[in-house]
Amino acid sequence: MDNISFKIHEGEIVGLLGPNGAGKTTTIQMLLGTTAKTKGEIIYFGKEFEKNRSAILQEINYASAYTRMPWNMTVWENLMVYAKLYQVEEPKKRIELLLKQFEMAVYAKKPVRELSSGQTTRIILTKAFINFPKLLLLDEPTASLDPEIAVSVRRFLVKQQQKYRVGMLFTSHNMAEVTEVCDRVIFLRKGKILAEDTPEGLAKSIKVCTVRYKIDGKETAVKIKEEEIALFLKDLAKQEIKYDEISIDKPTLEDYFLSQSKEENGLGES
Repeated sequence: MDNISFKIHEGEIVGLLGPNGAGKTTTIQMLLGTTAKTKGEIIYFGKEFEKNRSAILQEINYASAYTRMPWNMTVWENLMVYAKLYQVEEPKKRIELLLKQFEMAVYAKKPVRELSSGQTTRIILTKAFINFPKLLLLDEPTASLDPEIAVSVRRFLVKQQQKYRVGMLFTSHNMAEVTEVCDRVIFLRKGKILAEDTPEGLAKSIKVCTVRYKIDGKETAVKIKEEEIALFLKDLAKQEIKYDEISIDKPTLEDYFLSQSKEENGLGES
């Protein structure tokens, strides 16, 4: 990592984006203390992490679609261990509530080894909320979930943000998901912060729109600067070109992501 610095405010969901190898997972590992930082400070809730590690770890949590739990233990046994580690009051009640929320109550007595990847991901998310965290570090938490379950998970995250002011650092390769849940986005490239803005702000930095139209059933797509669209449509009319349908796609966060990935790989437009 190269002198990165950022803050997450109470109740804010921040997306940490970038191509593979940008440093997203490394950043989260440093924030968890599983990877040593070379310099600088990590501050949680006004306290230095290294000097208050145990107390801080009680108030944060982590989830990743790639995390593994002890496979021979049941779902309930795993969650109870975590509940006791975090000294959760009324752990049985908390576990039951979260299992119901993530639609996993019927699997409580099942060994983790018998769960599908999507079911395991939901249990990892259950674990992440078990201690009423103030801050969550989420590394691609919905990567292996079916679309309908991913939707319910995103709704749950936003509900926790709104109801309990939970802050979250969120990595994902699903740009629509990031746009939906994140208040702000930090874009990393080669260990550096390249940009920091709202999802909408980053999308607007791409000045080119895509105009799609059909002529005799054949679709054509052209990329045009937004301020030139009216002139383009006027030109079509002037040439008496009759189209069946037309749409204008404004830039999205995915367009921004792809443009930066192309630049990193030397594929940017000349």
